[in-house]
Amino acid sequence: MKKYSEMTREELLAEKQQLKKQYEAYQNSGFHLNISRGIPSEAQLELSMGMMDVLHSEADYLSENGQDTRNYGSLTGLPEAKALMAEVMETRPENVIIFCDSSLNIMYDLVSKSYTHGVMGSTPWCRLDKVKFLCVVPGYDRHFAITEHFGIEMVSIPMLADGPDMDLVEKYVNNDSSVKGIWCVPKYSNPTGTVYSDEVVERFARLTPAAEDFRIYWDNAYNVHHLDFNHMHVIPEILTLCKEHGRPDMVYKFGSFSKISFSGSSIAALATSPANIADVTAQMKIQTIGHNKINQLRHVRFFKNAQYVMMHMAKHAAILKPKFDLVQMILHRELGDLGIAEWSDPDGGYFVSFNTQPGLAKKVVGMMKDAGVVMTGAGATFPYGIDPEDRNIRIAPSYATPSDLDSAINLFTVCVRLATAEKLLEDMN
Repeated sequence: MKKYSEMTREELLAEKQQLKKQYEAYQNSGFHLNISRGIPSEAQLELSMGMMDVLHSEADYLSENGQDTRNYGSLTGLPEAKALMAEVMETRPENVIIFCDSSLNIMYDLVSKSYTHGVMGSTPWCRLDKVKFLCVVPGYDRHFAITEHFGIEMVSIPMLADGPDMDLVEKYVNNDSSVKGIWCVPKYSNPTGTVYSDEVVERFARLTPAAEDFRIYWDNAYNVHHLDFNHMHVIPEILTLCKEHGRPDMVYKFGSFSKISFSGSSIAALATSPANIADVTAQMKIQTIGHNKINQLRHVRFFKNAQYVMMHMAKHAAILKPKFDLVQMILHRELGDLGIAEWSDPDGGYFVSFNTQPGLAKKVVGMMKDAGVVMTGAGATFPYGIDPEDRNIRIAPSYATPSDLDSAINLFTVCVRLATAEKLLEDMN
C-alpha cells in the first residue's frame, strides 16, 4: 500500500470512506474493553495461588531468627525477606528495607518526608522557594502525579534510544541546587521499554549534584520482567557504582513483587545506603511498628530465592509474550508501510509506546473510547498530562485476553489511519 504522504486527494478520500465504515462497524458491535493500565491478567495471578497454601492455621509462623511473625517487631523487615529482595534487586540485605504492597507507596512516602522534614538534615522542601524534579518523557504517569501533588516543578528530559538525555540531566543536576530528584525506570522503561545503556548508568553514578539532598529515584520495577528469557538485558548496579564514585547516598532504588505475585498484596522494598536507611528508619519509627511480616514470610517460603523467582517469571513471559507479539504483528501489518506512525518493540516490561503524527493522540484515544475501548489518556506519559506534540499513546497488552486484544489493536489501527487521513485532507484544504 502507498504511504499516506504519497496519496492523492482522491485516494485519501477513498481511504477515509473505507475506514469510516470499518470504524462504524466496531462502534455498532457492542465491544467493550479497558486496557488503560498495565495490570496482570487472571492467568498471571493464578501462577501465584500456591502462595496461599504455604501458611495455614497449623503452619510455623517463626522467622529464621525465631521471631513470631504474627506479632509486632522487625521494623525494616524479616531477615529472610530482606535477603530475598536483595537478591532480586542485585544488592545486599543490609541495604534493604521491606515495605508492604507497592514501591509507589514508598516513593510517595519519601517525597512527602523530604517535603515536610528534609533529607538527612537538609532544609525541608516546603521551606524552599523552588523545588524541581527531572522527569524522563515519555514516562510513568504515577511518578509525575506524586511530584505534581506536592507542587514540585517538573522538568521534562527526553528519552533517547539508550536512556535519558544525559547532557541535559548533567546540566540541571550539576548546576541547579533546586533540582532535588529525577524519576527513572532504568530497565524496560514505562512506556517505551527502553533499557539504559552502561554508559548512561555510569553517567548517573558520576553526577555531581549542586543540591546535597538530590536523589535519583531508581524505580527498577521491571528488573526481572523479561519477555524473552533467551534475551535478557542486564544493566550495571547503580548503588555499587555510586559508592565507587564517592556518592553512596545519591540513590533510592525501588523494587517490588507487585507484578510477580499479587499486585494488591505483595511486598516492596527500598535499597539504599546505610546513611539513607538510618534517615528513613528514624521517621518510620514514628509512622509504624512494622509492616506485614506474615506476607513477607509467605513470599519467602513460596519463592525461596532469586532462581525460583526467575523460573516463576518465565511462566509470566509465556503468557505475556504472545500478546506483545500479537500487537507487533497487527501494527506492522496494518501500519508498517504507511509512514504515519512509529512504536516501540520492547524486550520486557508491560507496555508498547506508540507515536501518531503530531496532534492526533487525543483524537485517536477519544475515537477508541467512542468505539468501546478505554486506553491510557493521551498526555498521561508527560508531566501535568500535557504531551507538547500530542502524539504519544501507551498500549497495555497484559490484561486483555488474546481474542479481545486482537479486536482492540485492529480497531486501534483503524482509528490511527482514519484520524491521519482526515488530518491530511484538512491540510490539503
